[in-house]
Amino acid sequence: MRSVLARWCLSALASALTLVVLAAAPPSRAQGGEPQYFAIRGAKVVPVSGPPLENATIVMAHGVITAIGKDVAIPPDAWIIEGKGLTVYPGLFDAFTDVGLPSAAPAAGPVEGGGGGRRAAPTGEVSRGPEDRPATTPWRSAADEVSLSDKRIDTWRNGGFTTVVSAPKGGMFPGQAAVLDLAGDRANEMVVKTPVAFPVSLQAPGGFGNFPGSLMGALAYVHQVWLDTDWSNVAQAMYEKNPTGIARPRYDRTEAVLGEAIEDHTLVLIPANNSVQLRRALQLVDVWKLNDGDHVDAVIYGGQMAYEVADEIAAKKVPVLVNLKWPEGEKDTDPDEKPSLRTLRFRDKALSAPAALAKSGVKFAFYSGGLNTPKDILKAAKKSIDAGLAPDAALRSLTLSPAEIYGVADRVGSIETGKIANLVVTDGDIFEEKTKIKMVFVDGKRFETHEPEKPKDPPKGNMTGKWKLAYTTPEGAEESTLDVEMATDGSLSGTTTSKRGTASIIRGYLSGDKFSYTINIPIEGNPSDVIFTGTFDGATLKGSIDVMGYSIEFTGAKPTSRTNARTTNDSSIAGGAL
Repeated sequence: MRSVLARWCLSALASALTLVVLAAAPPSRAQGGEPQYFAIRGAKVVPVSGPPLENATIVMAHGVITAIGKDVAIPPDAWIIEGKGLTVYPGLFDAFTDVGLPSAAPAAGPVEGGGGGRRAAPTGEVSRGPEDRPATTPWRSAADEVSLSDKRIDTWRNGGFTTVVSAPKGGMFPGQAAVLDLAGDRANEMVVKTPVAFPVSLQAPGGFGNFPGSLMGALAYVHQVWLDTDWSNVAQAMYEKNPTGIARPRYDRTEAVLGEAIEDHTLVLIPANNSVQLRRALQLVDVWKLNDGDHVDAVIYGGQMAYEVADEIAAKKVPVLVNLKWPEGEKDTDPDEKPSLRTLRFRDKALSAPAALAKSGVKFAFYSGGLNTPKDILKAAKKSIDAGLAPDAALRSLTLSPAEIYGVADRVGSIETGKIANLVVTDGDIFEEKTKIKMVFVDGKRFETHEPEKPKDPPKGNMTGKWKLAYTTPEGAEESTLDVEMATDGSLSGTTTSKRGTASIIRGYLSGDKFSYTINIPIEGNPSDVIFTGTFDGATLKGSIDVMGYSIEFTGAKPTSRTNARTTNDSSIAGGAL
């Protein structure tokens, strides 16, 4: 029985082991036994919705901001926090992520009319109609899938983020996004508003030999879904008005969910990163009738080449979510392979996209994209400031602007009386690297932040770079690619990729010649920590992977194969939004 369990654990580990995001911050915890009233007295307050206030006081009661000013009355039973030398900002807002949601499920296998995945049709079998939909699950709801076991909730909150828009991943219509506050004793307590958006992806599932299988196929398929939904809405309305003598319209879950979203003016998130994609996205807004003059029900996400088309976007009044994972060169590529001039120009000018959007009057917000830690998000936002974006515009793009885009500015995004008490308290300018976050309030609950675990000994060497990890599971030999960065103190961050799934790493470091990092993955629905430990000799990694009391060995080495730098870099221009 134990050997069977071991094989099951290792098999489950293999299926989710190797697409990893490292994050260094440990969990922060709400303080127990606290009162319902707080007052931060004598601090600098940056409301975002108005000018900064010096030597001001903020009063919170039952999770809501009740007073702001220099001479406000403090309730006698309030917990007073002396704010001298501190700055209070609205809680930061990640405008598009999957923080708070379990790892993406593997692609669905063959289904009969389920609409959740591409049905593998045997030779001679034909599609049975629109319910045979590949990668289409718009009925999935982030609000229903929230999981407190996601360690990134603690990590993002520890870094000053109190609110996110989180959406399921996987597929071209993966599901409904929700606004979440990053605190709560139960998952449902995190939900601020749902649904707020339907993300669309143009990354076609399957290989080139299967429909949609390509960008052209994906565009055709997504457009057909919108046409089907529009037809279904009209047909259903006609039938409801006069059903006598008319064949009833058949029920289609995809069309029913999307049709209701269209009627409710729920936002549609359209991917577009380079200028061609951005212009195409603006055309899709018109084709899909997402701009009727009174409502613009579309938002572009990606936006890193908006510096070329900012005025065109402004003319359509379409908001943009800018991906803060800025384009950069691949690590450890062959030095003889030179990137194209187009690629180099894109890397150089992408940082100026937010400033161009601001100059053209486009409402925009920042989202984390492929970044792994809040610290990296703030560093990336600071790069846009260095490229010409005003600091107050950068702050607004991480607070009030996303709240306005998603229709929740009446409750979050700025420090105003009556809004949810989501605050981040720092000892300086939030965009300065040396600034420390002292505490965070989410829904009026106080969370103290803590420094991540530090290595005990100076690191021997530098693990930064790409590594090929190899290990053997009950399913056979496996490989993954670890792309890691090491700070001077030995702290590790980066990503690991393979074909199997996603998981989050919550801490990592190199101490002397010994390294360790931990991920948390769902195994049969139960979150489980998986710990990688081993030794580093400057050229190789060697160690073990421990999960649920079982262990397998792994090795790591720098890849030796040449990479096609031009293909990699040019694809980053095209695919940064997806």
